[in-house]
Amino acid sequence: MAATTLEQSKPKKNVHDSFIPELVYFEPAALDYPKGQRILEWVKSLNIPYQMTTSHNRITNLPGETELEQYKIAKRTLVVGIRKTLKFDTSKPSAEYAIPIATGCMGHCHYCYLQTTLGAKPYIRIYVNMDDILDAAKGYIAERAPEITRFEAACTSDPVGLEPISGSLKELITFMADQEHGRLRFVTKFHYVDSLLDLKHNGHTRIRFSVNAKYVIKHFEPSTSRFEERIEAAAKVARAGYPMGFIIAPIIWHEGWQEGYAELLSSLAAALPKDASSNLTFELIQHRFTKTAKNVIEKRYPRTKLEMDIEKRKYKWGRWGQGKYVYPDEQAEALRMFISERIFEHFEDAKIEYFT
Repeated sequence: MAATTLEQSKPKKNVHDSFIPELVYFEPAALDYPKGQRILEWVKSLNIPYQMTTSHNRITNLPGETELEQYKIAKRTLVVGIRKTLKFDTSKPSAEYAIPIATGCMGHCHYCYLQTTLGAKPYIRIYVNMDDILDAAKGYIAERAPEITRFEAACTSDPVGLEPISGSLKELITFMADQEHGRLRFVTKFHYVDSLLDLKHNGHTRIRFSVNAKYVIKHFEPSTSRFEERIEAAAKVARAGYPMGFIIAPIIWHEGWQEGYAELLSSLAAALPKDASSNLTFELIQHRFTKTAKNVIEKRYPRTKLEMDIEKRKYKWGRWGQGKYVYPDEQAEALRMFISERIFEHFEDAKIEYFT
């Protein structure tokens, strides 16, 4: 299924088509940039309601009678602005820095950590001053040279989900291809990769797909691409010669989990080129939650089937003094062993970067 682009004039209605906001805000300065003007023209062509705002950080008049209604509307709201803070956050262990091209996500993954980190600002933001962002990245690369500096583009968003509107990943990949000491990484649950396939990348961008058992995608990842769509997109990316990876997260203990994760790995093996495992990475993350996240999730998704029973979990202290609830050691080890064995069964040269 083709992703919607700025050139198309009719909005899609299917949940699996690319993101069409229901409301758009622009910072006035965003319209001084070609990207801001292109997005405005696209918004007008689709007759999407839009208005101006003084700051992408202060959207306070969203419609909705209740907090839950406002949350749902916010997830369909796009804000187009300027990224003023060009000091990049660190992004260990995935990369040295997070590169900020967008914030927020249109997906409704029940477990997502953005539920708490974005707090009262779940609306989606695209930053149009890409030259400023790329100049800042050049500075970070020069500072660490000749060491390699890695940038993660998906810490606070799913940029592939926004790529049909923003085109920002295309700019980032092209920029990073010419950086001797710079590398780009991002992860996605969406399949809109066609515009990235013919780019010059020089192997400097690693595209990772967040994948899971069908049960998890069906029950806990609404408004994201389907199991089959992600696997098809991964195969396209592999054939385009990009370094690749998969994040299996969150790994959820559920009835039939062995069959579900076995099917996932066998489906990947069937779809990917035979030589894909030579430079393939896996990151394995078991389901975890904080008390704060549990409260937010139960408020925003009151009918969720996500198991968050504190009595069934182990409390694990984090690096910053805040702990999370994870699976008890026996369950965690069973998940790790089973999935690791299936990975190496199908991809003997792949690297498992971590299980956490």
